Amino acid sequence: MSPSHSDAWGGLHQHNSILGKLRYMHQILNDHMPYLTRLAVALYDSDTDYLRTYAYSSDQSSPLNHYHARLADCNSLQEVATTRRPRVIQDLAVFNNSDHVHTRNIYDAGFRASYTMPLIWDERFLGFVFFNSDQPNVFTERAMTEMDVAGHMITLMVYSEISKIRTLLATLKSALDMTHSRDPETGGHLERMSRYARLIAKNLAGSMGIDDHFVEHIFMFSPLHDLGKLTIPDRILLKAGPLDDDEFSVMKTHSEEGRKLIDRLLENYGLDGVSHVEMLRNIVLHHHESWDGHGYPDQLSEEGIPLEARIVAVADVFDALTSKRPYKEAWSNERAFEKLRELAGVKLDEACVEALLRIPEELLEIQRAFQENTYG
Repeated sequence: MSPSHSDAWGGLHQHNSILGKLRYMHQILNDHMPYLTRLAVALYDSDTDYLRTYAYSSDQSSPLNHYHARLADCNSLQEVATTRRPRVIQDLAVFNNSDHVHTRNIYDAGFRASYTMPLIWDERFLGFVFFNSDQPNVFTERAMTEMDVAGHMITLMVYSEISKIRTLLATLKSALDMTHSRDPETGGHLERMSRYARLIAKNLAGSMGIDDHFVEHIFMFSPLHDLGKLTIPDRILLKAGPLDDDEFSVMKTHSEEGRKLIDRLLENYGLDGVSHVEMLRNIVLHHHESWDGHGYPDQLSEEGIPLEARIVAVADVFDALTSKRPYKEAWSNERAFEKLRELAGVKLDEACVEALLRIPEELLEIQRAFQENTYG
């Protein structure tokens, strides 16, 4: 016997991740809306005006996985964001030959009807939830009412997950601010390298089986990679010249000390339920491992190094090369690309390097948006 409707919705708590909850919700809706072929959540980044798919559930492999677009280029979605009211399109064929980029992409992906809700929490626009069907003219008044309820539940789930992560990140950012008051690296470095890391992950998605949830968590967690530098004495962290062997041995402890800090904060704030938390631990602990096994702290090599740590390593090295420091001038992107090619397959994962090298224009866009100034 199938569960009652309220019992079915109550089963959401059995799933820890938003991805699991979204798939469960899709399954429940499919019981009486079998034509509902896709649920998807896209988050909005106000710094760049980009929408990016965050999580999705589909009966088949979604051609819109890893989708991203500027909100400014999606007129119909801009209207939904501005009015904060849902939009239904019963037959997407009406947009097939129009300039509406998003709706045309939806149609080309095989969907024929769309119901879109803005994600709004505490007066803040977070993104969208999309309900799609591969059949036209199927969204009845009753179906839209139920999708409204589901959409509000999804908003709560997304906000809950993001809030947990932001609580953690805000706490760690305060610690990072103290580190950067001592460390010559700047906040701009963190903004750039986290976006480089997201682009690398996105470009690896097809070959590595990476989902959008992984890509976005790489972006959120990568700025925390050097958290452990809080534990390094000023005489070492701020030394103008090269470190001697003893000093370098102390510097290398920042990876393990960073992971210990993460674990204490997770426990103190009751945030062990943050999804992909093991990714955060891996980034902090293993971003100085080397493809040839000569890195630290565990001398991991090749695929033995967690993928998230390999991605962050490439993003971190690229930004270090192209940024001005007290001890060096900024390199051009072309010179940095050559250095990355030298390091590929020796110190860095070649696939991650190639994923970065394929997107020179997007790298320039990030550099223009987050360039350094007199104050860093």
